[in-house]
Amino acid sequence: MKYFLFIGFLAFTLMITGCGTVNSSSKPARESNENGQAQKLAISSASSSLKKPNLEETVVIANPESVTALVNKKHQLPESYQPSDLVYADVPFIFSEKIEKRMLRKPAAQALEELFQDAGKAGISLLGVSGYRSHERQKKLFVFYAKRDGEEKASTYSAYPGTSEHETGLAIDVTGGNGICAAADCFADTPEARWLSKNAYQYGFIIRYPAGEEQVTGYKYEPWHLRYVGKKAAASIFNQYVTLENYASKKKDQSKVL
Repeated sequence: MKYFLFIGFLAFTLMITGCGTVNSSSKPARESNENGQAQKLAISSASSSLKKPNLEETVVIANPESVTALVNKKHQLPESYQPSDLVYADVPFIFSEKIEKRMLRKPAAQALEELFQDAGKAGISLLGVSGYRSHERQKKLFVFYAKRDGEEKASTYSAYPGTSEHETGLAIDVTGGNGICAAADCFADTPEARWLSKNAYQYGFIIRYPAGEEQVTGYKYEPWHLRYVGKKAAASIFNQYVTLENYASKKKDQSKVL
């Protein structure tokens, strides 16, 4: 535990002293440390004051169990949704506690275990940072960031509850084996990030928020955020469509033709 506390402190120190290019896509109080200050924050009054997404622009998705379900600022999960097949992913994390953010849906967990094993064989050491998040947990996190940075800025790097991929149980943030750049911009310059960008699709994962696609995804580049979509869809997105939004749009157009 002392090791992980040291790593967390070191990561924060590096972020504020020039590790990588720290900007609004890096959350100063990282979700990798979400068991600390954010959990202790009183949120009841702040939560009620959040500006909800424009209902005219936001669609509640009808297929939240689909591994290719599009969840973003305009496609929202049902508020009561909870994945039915959550399991603990058998991979190392930056923390030792057996808590919900170790969990993923079963197919994603199995694929992640294979990815971590093969990465290790290639000399790439990885750690999990944050997997599944309940709707309530996401609400607490977003309220914390909104109170600290303002809701507009918070929405550039954190998702409004119901629109977070972490709530699907199909998304996980990862980092290198030293834990230094956990969910921080400096991770982009690591061998681990480069390996993931080239190989994650082979295991059914995509880099969900790629560089240069902020206008499409709604978020800045997050090389640490993996989303499980299955091997077939991941290969298509990697080779043709760049983002899940592009892929979903193409599939929708094809269904109209059929």
